[in-house]
Amino acid sequence: MGRYVLRRLIQAIPTILGITVLSFLIMSAAPGGPAAALTFDPKVPAKQREAMQEKLGFNDPLPVQYVRWLLGEKPIKVLGVTLWGGRDVPVFDRQGNEIGTKPGTSGGIIRLDFGRSLFYKRPVIDMLKQRAGATVQLGFTALVLGFSIGIPIGILSAVRRGSLFDNSSRVLAVLFNAVPVFWLGLMLILVFGKWLGALPMGNQCPLTIKGCVTLEDRVSHLVLPVFTLGTGWIAVLSRYMRTSTLDVLSQDYIRTAQAKGLPNSKVWFVHATRNALIPIATILGPAIPSLLSGAVITETIFSWPGLGRLSFEAVIQQDYPMVMAVVLLSGVITVLGYLLSDILYALIDPRIRLG
Repeated sequence: MGRYVLRRLIQAIPTILGITVLSFLIMSAAPGGPAAALTFDPKVPAKQREAMQEKLGFNDPLPVQYVRWLLGEKPIKVLGVTLWGGRDVPVFDRQGNEIGTKPGTSGGIIRLDFGRSLFYKRPVIDMLKQRAGATVQLGFTALVLGFSIGIPIGILSAVRRGSLFDNSSRVLAVLFNAVPVFWLGLMLILVFGKWLGALPMGNQCPLTIKGCVTLEDRVSHLVLPVFTLGTGWIAVLSRYMRTSTLDVLSQDYIRTAQAKGLPNSKVWFVHATRNALIPIATILGPAIPSLLSGAVITETIFSWPGLGRLSFEAVIQQDYPMVMAVVLLSGVITVLGYLLSDILYALIDPRIRLG
């Protein structure tokens, strides 16, 4: 399996490079441009902004800009010969006036250096590290909630096919799939936050100087966003699990286990569940990156300080380095998610061998 994982990681390199090319081209076609994002004064003349674009290198051919973004501005030397980088970068104030130059310091994304945020004036990698913890906390909890509730509901719906529980779970699954995430989040805030006052309406914890003081604060602030993000997964997983379990329950080895007198709970949750989980492993691959895309809406509604809200703010503020970094991060997570699905196939089904 180790060779298989290594081979898949090597094969992922062209995919990730393709993602960088597409994301760079899309951002290059966006209206406004980095010069407009760097200057906050609307009175800056158009000629001054054009001169700023020229000095920053944004008027260079797209292949040159892409390679500069990929390899950075730091010198790349081989045997004492500078192959790339080493140029001086002009420095501008918020009115677009050039105030000096500095040596190129960007190492490029190949060195995990995504440059500086145009809005926050901080290294992008530092912002990602600061916000990643909140998104992992929210997404992982929502995924655990979806799997821990959706899978048992799907199994029970299959073994009690046609019962009131089965019909009710199917109706609720369709309902939660149909309800938009933003509407569900706003309704939860309105009911449990404003009307009942039982749960906080936003943020990761109370806004105090000390930050999150107790575990109870964190848990209470997690309830509404986790439920908003997790209900969709409960609905999807319960339907997939029901269909998969119904197919497994019709197999001969299940009837043999029942004929031997094994308890129904052992037949359902041990013998049938393992084979029924194979289609669920397929869902887990796209589930991991989709948590980041779903967190964009959820984190914005609940003012959750994570990567989803950061990417939304970066798009609104035309923070090009931040947007490019988030897109590339999403691509890497997607590749790793599908690799995890393939590994789970072999762990769940011993007939599958990864060579």
